[in-house]
Amino acid sequence: MEKEGVYSKRLGAISPDQFQAALERLGLGDFVRAEPISSGLFGQNVFVTSTEGKFVLRGAPHYPWQFPTEQFFVEQMHQRTQVPVPYPYILERSEDIFGWSFAVMPRLEGVALMDEAVATGLTAEDRPAISRAMAQALVEMQSLTWDRAGKYDPETGSVQAFEGGYWAWVVERIRTKMSESVRYNDHTTDSDVRWAESVIAEAIPVFDSPYRPCVVHADYGEHNVVVMHKDGWQVGGVFDWMTAHFGDGAADLSLSVTMYLGREPALADTFVQAYLEHKPARSGFVELQQVYMLNLKLSFWEYWQREKGRLPQDETGTLAFEQWAGPSVTYWEKYR
Repeated sequence: MEKEGVYSKRLGAISPDQFQAALERLGLGDFVRAEPISSGLFGQNVFVTSTEGKFVLRGAPHYPWQFPTEQFFVEQMHQRTQVPVPYPYILERSEDIFGWSFAVMPRLEGVALMDEAVATGLTAEDRPAISRAMAQALVEMQSLTWDRAGKYDPETGSVQAFEGGYWAWVVERIRTKMSESVRYNDHTTDSDVRWAESVIAEAIPVFDSPYRPCVVHADYGEHNVVVMHKDGWQVGGVFDWMTAHFGDGAADLSLSVTMYLGREPALADTFVQAYLEHKPARSGFVELQQVYMLNLKLSFWEYWQREKGRLPQDETGTLAFEQWAGPSVTYWEKYR
């Protein structure tokens, strides 16, 4: 039997007896071994193998609503789309085993692109093929639609509509993160605030354009998927549904585009073009994408200004917000 181990800072020390107790409670066999997961920003996951199979144990939730929200969206995706997800997502609300609630789900088939060994083994042909597969999976994800834009509420077990609509909610988030950033230091200037407001103003005329709300993962990128090569590259699973909600599906383009622009800009074009082949751009596409990108970049900016006082790559701490975020926002001009 393995000794007590620390699989991540967040989860802390976990003993074999605790893993065994969790597996017994959920009827998932006897504990064999546990392995740390190198990828993942917050260290909530650990691989667990039992006599019944291979699983992921996810613990120490950020918020009481995190795991119920993830469970809801995994179940909806499994029932209503063809996108592979970690189903069944088995939630144990009791904290008596680990000191926190936890979820157990099957380990998905495929390889993680955040694994350096996997990434270095990809060819020049693999990368655009995977980018197209990411777009195709996103299109299929968005076949999950809803009758309103909103967030899942575990208390009522229903989707609660955003007051004022989806775009009012996005704009509120932008303004909140901008005002918080202004308070932290002088890296977010009055000029930055005016620029952000100008991006919003450009989109206001299209905020009333009709659309059908669909799932928005809100953290969709190569870090939250596994892929496999079977008659070509395909997404083998999508996970981490904490931030999912219903709204404008095109908002989910922003994060993948950002990641591709930072690594290999041509892949951003490949990804967006593959998406638009299946879901043609509607009126106001560019203006809305610029708002969504502004919202995403502000999420990064506000976090790093709060935690470190500067961006990781800005050693001198002299970058202002527009200077840093502007190129990603203006990227969308090419689709006019």
